[in-house]
Amino acid sequence: MTQAEKGEAENGKDKEREREREQRGAKRPIVPAAVPESLQEQIQSNFIVVIHPGSATLRLGRATDTLPVGIPHVIARRQRQPGQAACRDSWLLRDGLNKPESTEQRQNGLKMVDQAIWSKKMSNGARRIPVSPDQARSYNRQMRPAILDHSSGAKWTNTANHPEFLVGEEALYVNPLDSYNIHWPIRRGQLNLHAGPGGSLTAVLADLEVIWSHAIQKYLEIPLKDLKYYRCILLIPDIYNKQHVKELVNMILMKMGFSGIIVHQESVCATFGSGLSSACIVDVGDQKTSVCCVEDGVSHRNTRLCLAYGGSDVSRCFYWLMQRAGFPYRDCQLTNKLDCLLLQHLKETFCHLDQDISGLQDHEFQIRHPDSPALLYQFRLGDEKLQAPMALFYPATFGIVGQKMTTLQHRSQGDPEDPHDEHYLLATQSKQEQSAKATADRKSMSKPGTYEGDLRGQATDISERIYPQEVELGSSQSDCMISGNDSEEPLSAHMSRKTAISQFEGKALGLDKAILHSIDCCVSDDTKKKMYSSILVVGGGLMFHKAQEFLQHRILNKMPLLSEGVVEMLKSSQDLRIWIPA
Repeated sequence: MTQAEKGEAENGKDKEREREREQRGAKRPIVPAAVPESLQEQIQSNFIVVIHPGSATLRLGRATDTLPVGIPHVIARRQRQPGQAACRDSWLLRDGLNKPESTEQRQNGLKMVDQAIWSKKMSNGARRIPVSPDQARSYNRQMRPAILDHSSGAKWTNTANHPEFLVGEEALYVNPLDSYNIHWPIRRGQLNLHAGPGGSLTAVLADLEVIWSHAIQKYLEIPLKDLKYYRCILLIPDIYNKQHVKELVNMILMKMGFSGIIVHQESVCATFGSGLSSACIVDVGDQKTSVCCVEDGVSHRNTRLCLAYGGSDVSRCFYWLMQRAGFPYRDCQLTNKLDCLLLQHLKETFCHLDQDISGLQDHEFQIRHPDSPALLYQFRLGDEKLQAPMALFYPATFGIVGQKMTTLQHRSQGDPEDPHDEHYLLATQSKQEQSAKATADRKSMSKPGTYEGDLRGQATDISERIYPQEVELGSSQSDCMISGNDSEEPLSAHMSRKTAISQFEGKALGLDKAILHSIDCCVSDDTKKKMYSSILVVGGGLMFHKAQEFLQHRILNKMPLLSEGVVEMLKSSQDLRIWIPA
């Protein structure tokens, strides 16, 4: 029989088998018809909504918008039973400020700040002459406010119709006498879960849904019924809680009704938005500061670092320093939302990081509160304007005691609803490694000097190698989860990271030290040099005059503590570059 005849016979047998399957009812797989490219759905950028939820500010907009819309990330909910004690989340106040050691720690931090100010020379080569707060106090205590107008022009939010909730600026200007609870659903980059009213996961997610839906309708002019035609890009922190992200995605898809969603880390989006492929991202927000190295669009897991302080801590520190100098507005209270807004404004207006600005200077500010006259205050300030932002580099000045101030990336505790979570991947990987090792051992059995007992002993401790004693990393709500891709981490790298966790999480690292630590966790000197050559500062917490030059000086002075090769590469080429977008 020729080759052609054999081929025809085989084709005939195949056709007979297909006919038998059809007679038995077996169905062949249906191949979908090819869709021409012209008929495929094209995603339009103006049908993509970007949501960036921050601790103090919510930013959102269409992908085609030049700038996002920013509103205070706060909600006021009407009390079910009027007359109850109002529950109002604090803004500038936080746990750990009223400990017995707080005052002493604050004073020690201020001494370090003053020493750093004196050690750095001005541009003319002279030493900066320190200004004592006593010089300003005697003048400020004599000052009395001037009445500009008997009506300030500011008004409380109208609650005559008893709305169920108020969002953003309207929530901030709710009259304290009205029966409304004030909630900030995100604190220090994480969901604001607590034991008080409105602190459960369900309540926080409900607040986020109301705030985001209201902002989309009011500022983007998108009816909620049309969200099924839109897709969402959600920005999350670099160190995130995987379970919380899962709940947010479920809320956006199932509750709000978006047709699709992409979740992206803030650091990666910051590099894309700035046109950089690789950078060390320093995100100084209102309540937390995160540092992370991004290379070619990938956030390096071991370089992620989160510091539990930000711009609001600088505002509170500035208020404490102004009190030492006899701040003339003596009715200022950190529990008052409008006074918190005033302190934020004073910090943004007066604070700087310019060593050349020295001596006492006269300043003025206005207070316009509802149901009160418009007042003008005049006062003098000296080094307080420089000392407050320098607390970012000496966080002991904040006076926070007994709180976890530094967070590194933790290993995931697993998800019972995810059959392919990190623990499954680890177990699968261990089986593959064990199988490959057994195959290699069988091949080596023929070689002299090989003992089966040694091989069995090496195989029995596989569970100890894969699951070391790292499960007790923590169980609080601030413990962070990682994605499945992060689970493929060598054991040695994990153990060194665990040592770093115990070393750093109990301390409050300064901003410059956090940047150096993050870059030093990169794997090679070439990567470190790449990160030093592009340090990108985002967020509004470090937008002070001369902040770029000040941070560059701090990092250059600390760099000799690192490898000599990196220092020589940078200093010889003057390749240290820092960007702070306006």
